[in-house]
Amino acid sequence: VGTLYVPLSSAPTCVFLFFYLLFTRFWLISVLYSVWWFFDYDTPSRGGRRAPFLCGLKIWEYMRDYFPVKLVKTADLDPKHNYIMGFHPHGVLVAGAFTNFCVYATGFRQLFPGLTSYMLMLPLWFRCPFFRDYVMCAGLIPSHKESATYPLFKRGGNAVVIAVGGAPEALDAHPGTYNVLLANKKGFIKMAMEHGAHLVPVFSFGENEVFDQVKNQRGTWLRWIQERLQSIMGISLPLFHGRGIFQYSFGLMPYRRPINTVVGRPIRVERKEKPTVEELDALHQLYMDELSNLFDEHKGNYGVDKDTHLNFV
Repeated sequence: VGTLYVPLSSAPTCVFLFFYLLFTRFWLISVLYSVWWFFDYDTPSRGGRRAPFLCGLKIWEYMRDYFPVKLVKTADLDPKHNYIMGFHPHGVLVAGAFTNFCVYATGFRQLFPGLTSYMLMLPLWFRCPFFRDYVMCAGLIPSHKESATYPLFKRGGNAVVIAVGGAPEALDAHPGTYNVLLANKKGFIKMAMEHGAHLVPVFSFGENEVFDQVKNQRGTWLRWIQERLQSIMGISLPLFHGRGIFQYSFGLMPYRRPINTVVGRPIRVERKEKPTVEELDALHQLYMDELSNLFDEHKGNYGVDKDTHLNFV
């Protein structure tokens, strides 16, 4: 489970280590890495460099069983096509997306044979020495357009996974809430139309339940500060807590609560390099309808009240 905290701790540590080594007798390590980095700079934007051996390590199964995390398939995905999977909600640390689509712990390759998943991550983390190589090993790629579209130029068998709500949605990750930041998110819809990639809605039940977050409703001073910092730094800073290692009252470990990630039916998308505003809006509305239907069809299986519906913001 500690691997979920990598973006919050290991990235700054890697940066510190890189510069610290320059002032020690091991300075050559940082110098040689800089040379390597120069020649390898574009790799994250060209599909990254997944390491199957590392993705299949036993540690990921322990992480899966901690919550536990389960991947639920509702329809086949033909590997002759490419897909854009919209993952909802973001949660605090996107635990379900990482466990299901980055490592091999929940059987993605067996459930969807012939598909290779690529999950998008903030480009900021790929600017961190050493750390960039670690996240690429798990199939993570930067979330800018050039990187996201690279797998979609291939003939088929690629699935780009996008946590559509991104960092801002993490600020709404409160237990028992179902706010999805999607109403004005149309960039991934346009990308799907430009490349003819089919859209697949994905809802992760339990994603918001693994941490408690300090109340930060919209309009409060705390939310204003968080949104300001997010606009400046590109990352959100939710004030969250969970349980401790040896006690359950307070700590930074996530609670052991089930995460069930349900992959919906694909929405067929015809390629159109320059879609009109009306076509874009129509497909966006269809996607929201399909995501809402997916939520309503499965919420009863995972303890969500029948009168609860998704709230698109």
